[in-house]
Amino acid sequence: MKQLKEILGIEHSIILAPMFLISNAEMTIKALKSGITAAIPALNYRTTTELREAIKTIKKETNNPFGINLIVNKSNFKLDEQLQICCEEKVAFIITSLGSPAETIKKAHENNILVFCDVTDLKYAKKVEKSGADGLIAVSKEAGGHAGHLSFSELIKDLKANCNLPIISAGGVGNKHLFEERMNLGIAGVSIGTIFIASKESPVTEEYKKACIEYSAKDIVMTTKLSGTPCTVINTPYVQEIGTNQTWFERFLNKNKRLKKWFKALTFLKGMKSLQKAAFGQTYKTVWCAGPSIEFVHEIKPISEIVKELTNRKENRDGTNS
Repeated sequence: MKQLKEILGIEHSIILAPMFLISNAEMTIKALKSGITAAIPALNYRTTTELREAIKTIKKETNNPFGINLIVNKSNFKLDEQLQICCEEKVAFIITSLGSPAETIKKAHENNILVFCDVTDLKYAKKVEKSGADGLIAVSKEAGGHAGHLSFSELIKDLKANCNLPIISAGGVGNKHLFEERMNLGIAGVSIGTIFIASKESPVTEEYKKACIEYSAKDIVMTTKLSGTPCTVINTPYVQEIGTNQTWFERFLNKNKRLKKWFKALTFLKGMKSLQKAAFGQTYKTVWCAGPSIEFVHEIKPISEIVKELTNRKENRDGTNS
């Protein structure tokens, strides 16, 4: 199986994962210049004009490949415009999430753009493989944000045995040892997000960054209140106060065939506004997204240093690498 560094022509087989609200052009540029790649959620930009400008800004700084993450279900009313911009600006790859990627794959391939699809189980992986995907982002239960339900080892085993696409493991990698452990499973690469939230280049508040240092893996809980889809957050006092499960009425609307598209969109909008306030301003309503990998965050560092710690091999006295 080809590694991500061969597929994209980068130094290290790592994607700085697309993190809602957090990922931006500055973080992407720093990641690219550090020898890895990165992707930004298109929804991090209020308008498609801003999305186009961000892509142009990155391309002015570096020729290294990067991608855009698209939500491809019906709740994303801007999908067609976002996809068109990705094609016109010739991003290297698209990562699809939360829906059928078939049309996205078709249009991306017409423009020589690779498509990697988020998958949480074998059934969906087989569907996207049939649709022509170029790679699988194996989202495990160790992931931050919209996590999966299988462990990374279970998911990778299933995908390797039954699919022929490159596999990129998402979730649970927080240091060099874990990165190498994943790569030794014979996968193409890893997608890492949480440990970059507390980077110097990250745009979130100092309080959010400090929370990533002070809390640990045991403080990560799953909530359905933000988007209707299970999402991992830090179990702050405010999260404990509001609870992590939707009410019976919210669950009813979420399952109603006629209303669920609109309810999901409204839930997502409301939840993301809560996240935005907590990430960028002073508020007691502290809802901060993160994954169990905050266990490995001990200080605020530049992206370049985080990448170096993930990838550097030290030479032993006998000349071998460790």
